[in-house]
Formats: sequence, C-alpha cells, structure tokens
Amino acid sequence: MTQRIDDYALIGDLQTAALVGRDGSIDWLCLPRFDSAACFAALLGDENNGHWQIAPKGATTCTTRRYAEDSLVLETYWTTRTGTVKVLDFMPQRDVSPDVMRIVEGVSGTVEMSSVLRLRFDYGSIVPWVRRADGHRVAVAGPDSAWLRSEPAVKTWGQQFATCSSFTVAAGEKVAFVLTWHASHEPRPDLVDPFEALELCLADWREWSARCTYRGPHREAVLRSLITLKALTYAPTGGIVAAPTTSLPEELGGVRNWDYRACWLRDSSLTLGVLLAAGYVDEAVAWRDWLLRSVAGDPADLQIMYGPAGERRLPETTLPWLRGYAGSMPVRTGNAAVEQFQLDVYGEVMDSLFRAREAGIPAKRHAWSLQLSLLGFLESTWRDPDEGLWEVRGPRRHFTHSKVMAWVAADRAVRTLEAHPTLPGDPARWRAMRDEIHAEVCAKAYDPVRNTFTQSYGSQELDAATLLIPQVGFLPPDDPRVIGTVDAVQAELLHGGFLNRYSTATGAVDGLPGQEGTFLVCSFWLADALRLTGRTEEARKLFDRLVALRNDVGLLAEEYDPVAGRQLGNFPQAFSHIGLVGTALGLSAEEEEPTQVEKATRAEEAE
Repeated sequence: MTQRIDDYALIGDLQTAALVGRDGSIDWLCLPRFDSAACFAALLGDENNGHWQIAPKGATTCTTRRYAEDSLVLETYWTTRTGTVKVLDFMPQRDVSPDVMRIVEGVSGTVEMSSVLRLRFDYGSIVPWVRRADGHRVAVAGPDSAWLRSEPAVKTWGQQFATCSSFTVAAGEKVAFVLTWHASHEPRPDLVDPFEALELCLADWREWSARCTYRGPHREAVLRSLITLKALTYAPTGGIVAAPTTSLPEELGGVRNWDYRACWLRDSSLTLGVLLAAGYVDEAVAWRDWLLRSVAGDPADLQIMYGPAGERRLPETTLPWLRGYAGSMPVRTGNAAVEQFQLDVYGEVMDSLFRAREAGIPAKRHAWSLQLSLLGFLESTWRDPDEGLWEVRGPRRHFTHSKVMAWVAADRAVRTLEAHPTLPGDPARWRAMRDEIHAEVCAKAYDPVRNTFTQSYGSQELDAATLLIPQVGFLPPDDPRVIGTVDAVQAELLHGGFLNRYSTATGAVDGLPGQEGTFLVCSFWLADALRLTGRTEEARKLFDRLVALRNDVGLLAEEYDPVAGRQLGNFPQAFSHIGLVGTALGLSAEEEEPTQVEKATRAEEAE
C-alpha cells in the first residue's frame, strides 16, 4: 500500500537526501547528488524500483519516531510482543563517497529483524549485478557501484534480485549496516566506522543547531525548519534545492508532477532573510555566492532556476517505467520551466544582494557591475508579459507580482546608491524607472470596484502573491488597497482554512487539467500580511494551524489537502519551511515592535 507523503522522514549528508517511511523502508535516494538518478525509486513506483527496508519481522509500521536531539539522525522505535528495538538512520557528512548508515539497537527483550535491500539504478530501471567481495555485497551496473557491509553474525543471502538479511537483537545489542556508493571505475572507498560516524554526526548537528539565535515560542518548529533547509543545501556550492524529490503530485492521480531538485531564484531573497535573521551568516554568504556565480553572464540569459552547482541545462524528460506516486503520471526529471521568462527573478536577485550588503556581508568584486547589467536589461523588458511566479504553462500575461518585483529591482538599486554614493550608477535613472512601474501597477493591476490587486492586468482572478506587496515595500501595510487585497484574497482563495495560490479553476490560469492542494507558503504569506495590517491575533492563530500541519517529525510538503487531511507535492519543501521561519520571526518581532497600523491606532487613541 502506498504510504502517505507525510509518512516519510528525511535523512541526508548535505549533498543528497533519502526518504524513510514509517515502515522502515528507504523509498527514495539519489546518488551521489540531489539531482542524480535514484537508486531507490519505490516512492514513484513499487518495491521492484528499489528500496531498503529494515524492520521487525511481520511488522508493518513503527510505534514512534523522532530526530535525535537537534539533528538529522532519525530514531525509529518498534515495540513487538517480544521486545522493543530502535533503528538509527543517518548519512554522515562525507569526505568523498556517500554512506547510508542504519544501526539497529535492542532496547528491551529480543526482536527478530529482517533487512531487504533492492538496489535499482537509473530511477529503478536497472537491476545491478551483485557479488560477494571482502565480506561485502557489491552491486555494479554501468557507472554505479554500491557496497553493503553488515556484522559478520548477520545471515545474508540473495533472493528475487534482492539482498536479504535476518538477525535477532537483544537489549543492549547493536547491529550496523552501511551502504556506500561510488563510481564503478574507482576503487572501493575507505571503510567508515558507523558508531564513530554516528557520534560525529550528532556532534556536528548539535554544534550547528546551537548557532540558532531564535528563542521565541516556536523554537522547536523553527529549528527543525532550519535543519531541513540545511539538509537541502548542496554543501560544495551553497545552493539550496527546492526539495529532494521529483514528481510527488499536487493532486493524487493528476499530471501536476514536477522535478524540484534544483535551486530557484524565487526562493533567494526569502532564504537569505531567514538565514541572516536566525544567525546563520555562513550559510547566507554561501547562498549569496552561489547566486552570484549562477546568474553571471548575459542578463538576457538569466534563468528562474539552476542546478545545485549552477548548471543551466535542466531538460525535462519523462520516465515511463515508473507508475508514479499513487498512480500520478507522468514522472518527470528536469523542468521545462527553466526556459520560461519570469520578470520577478530580477527583483529577487537585486533584493537578495541588497539584503546581503545591508547585513554587512562584504560585497564581491564586480557584483555591483553585474547588478547594473541586470537592471539595464530589465529597463528594456519590464513592460513585456511573462509566465509569472507560478510558472504557468499557458499564455504570457502582465502578472502583477512580476511587475511589483521589477519595481523591487529598481527600488533596491536606488536604495543601494543612496546608502553607498561611491558606487557607480545614476540613481535618478532607476528612480524614474521605479516610479513608472509603480504608477502602471497601481493603474492597471488594481480593481477599484473590488478594492483589490488582481493576478494580472485587467483580470478578475486573484493571486496570493499580491500579499507580498507590503512585505517588499511596494505599498505601506496601512494603505487601503493593501488591506482590501488581504480581505479579498481571504474571501476568495481560502479553502479549508488555508490558501490556494490563485483561483481554484486552475485550468483557466495555467492551462493544465485538474486541481491542486492549498499552497502552504501562501498561507504563511497571509499570516505575514495579517500581522503587518494589524491583525496580529489572526496571524498567530493561522500560524499555529500551519505549524500543526507538520508531520510527526516536523516536516512540510509543498501543499496540503484540507479535505483529505494530507500533505501533497514534493517533500520536504524548502519554500514551506522558509515561510514557517519567516512568519515565526515576524511574530516574535511583533511582540517587541508594534506594526505601523498599531502605531497609528495608538496615536488616535492618545488624541
């Protein structure tokens, strides 16, 4: 039976990640990188597409699970009629080759355990040749090789193209398994002691988590989200992937199945903001540097997303041998949206670099020259229609959010030059561009009858992205048009207490059939907008409901189905966790500093 998306937990080594189900099975793992081909793809097919299950014999689901301390080491507990056992799953930060380590520890009594390992390279399509060598089981096919090592006392045999093991664990006993991947043409990597690796892994995460400066009422949720963002970071470059998965559906059985194993520029500004605000300056610097390297070049070639190392070619293909999660086809790798034109990314890049400079991060050489080049290109293109933030696969439009972010680009240029007058550039030029965009958006994207900004010029549809208007500074929170937009978005886009991205008649907007779940980051944006417009108590209540949607180990997918009560879309989703941290930080700051609306209200009361 297909497990729910929120039945999975995440482990990783800061270069790739795996999903572990409540049944003790690793059903998704790409090696050696986030965007490499999967060797376990049961998540998008069945067990014959690759998985690795360790569980008590006859058990179907664990008793409970949690992350050890403030780490990415997963502890899964199983209580049987004969005893209790704990399984520790983790991937130590690597020097060369990735390792998946699974330590079975007896807690009480005795428990009979089994392990079934089915390696299937190239997204579950290739059955490797398996042999014994130096006490290992070695699987080889083409460029891939994986070595399984376990305790000598563990009985291991081959059966139905799987490597099976059987063993009994008593209280206090520990049995370790290590799966190591390396390129098949290279020699076997050095052996790593799994017990020493566990201690080092826990120590590394303890040290990292201790750097979190947030001490508010939702510290556990915030820290778990920050750990998740760290886990989605490709350490060699500092890039942060949107999710470690591809093709987890936005609608069960539907076609809205996309590959999110890339780094989106749309996430850049918000990511940088939460990292800096939470005390993670090194990660913010690494992300800033990834951003500069990735966008370098002709401004006309700026993409909305890049590979973890800044790769530009992300061709979209389908994998017909995989039936899809819960029958949701097609299964895709790569993402054709990389070819889209989206104006908002120019604003997001400019805002990210502005935030970095204002936070005191030393500017890189030639960074400002690059920004001026981006602005010069935007100056001649901001009037053009685009595909917008939500990457619609229908006709281009004059999306409101895109124009607002073009305004952000010009605004940040003006503010940078005002704060740093020695930098080259003409602030009057960008001020004129900023003013022209502002006037056009207010004239063409605002519906005075309904008192709301719409999704695009002249449209009737609403868009949750317009909630960002006060957050980016386009209009102050107490502007009647902002308040009207917040009210209209709540009235028309709320579904089951959470926000859709835009009209539920999605086919009319993006040209695709079917529906989708409520979009979690949009609901966090609504909480932010409520707070900014003086409705802090409403914001807190919405935030509490959003935090309650996390699964048992604190993870969020991209979307949520309020009718079925389950998470949807790629998992875990960086954007959702960025939203959680950002809203929590805003609410904590609110306790110290009143909003503009509250200040005005207090002033009126004082009079």
